[in-house]
Order: sequence, then C-alpha cells, then structure tokens
Amino acid sequence: MSAEPEPPDEPEPPEPEGRLRPMSPAALCALTAIGLVVGWLFHLVTDQGTGLPPQVPWAQPLALGLVAAILVGTALSTRRTIAQHPARLSPHQAVNRLVLARACAYVGALVAGVYMGYAVSWLGVESSELAGQRALRSACAGVAGILIVAGGVLLERACRVPPGDSEP
Repeated sequence: MSAEPEPPDEPEPPEPEGRLRPMSPAALCALTAIGLVVGWLFHLVTDQGTGLPPQVPWAQPLALGLVAAILVGTALSTRRTIAQHPARLSPHQAVNRLVLARACAYVGALVAGVYMGYAVSWLGVESSELAGQRALRSACAGVAGILIVAGGVLLERACRVPPGDSEP
C-alpha cells in the first residue's frame, strides 16, 4: 500500500487586479422591470390620491433624447481617439467616461421602465380625455431611456483597452 501522495490541485490564478467586467444585461433588465412596476403603480397612486395624474410634457423625451445623443457622440469620439491616438486619452479620463457610461445606462434602464410602465398604465383607459396623449409622450420618453442605455453600453465598450495595450 505504498501510494504516492497526490499533488494538490493547483488553484485557479486570480483575475488580474484593476479589471472591470462589462455591465450585466441582467442588471439592466432588472432595473427596467422595477421601473415598469414603479411607473404603473405611480399612475394608480396618483389617480387615487389626487385624482389628477401628471402629464408628460414633450420636454422630457426631448431632454432624454439629447442625453442619449451626447452619450453616442462621446462613445464615437472615444472610440476614434483610442484607435488613432491612444496617448491622448489619459487613464483617468477613460475611467471617468466608463463611470459616466455605467451610471447613464443603469439610470436610463430605470427611467425607461418607469416611463414605459406609466405609458402601459394608460392603455385601455377611456375615462380620461388625455389618456392617449399621456401614453404617447410616456412611450416616447421610454424609448429615449432605451437610447440612453444603448449610448451607455456603446460608451462602455469604447473605453475598452485593446488586448495588446494591457499591462501584465
């Protein structure tokens, strides 16, 4: 019964420090689902509380669309800068843009859910003469929120360091 001792299993090497994982689609979907419920409940609560649910002015979807356009423009600019002149983008600028991208994507998912939930709550309501207007404007704001999420994801991907440029 002379058996050689088995060599211990080699532990997996830890992930290099300083690496971030991409945003989780599950987290974005969860925030959107939470927003849907909140938006739908918001209509019910305000309708029962004050009897006058708020209207959504066109300024809200337009402002959200402007934020989405700025994010997409920043993503394109960042991608171009990293591809052509990587030294022009300092590490702290890249991290700042990454933080902006993630914050905008997470908040955009929540905002899109809230507005879509509010829009859905107005479908089939015929007792209010402004129901169609509220549903349309809320849906437009929800689409703008989705565009913010897309812009945030694009900006996050633009901040990725090419494989050859990473430090050991």
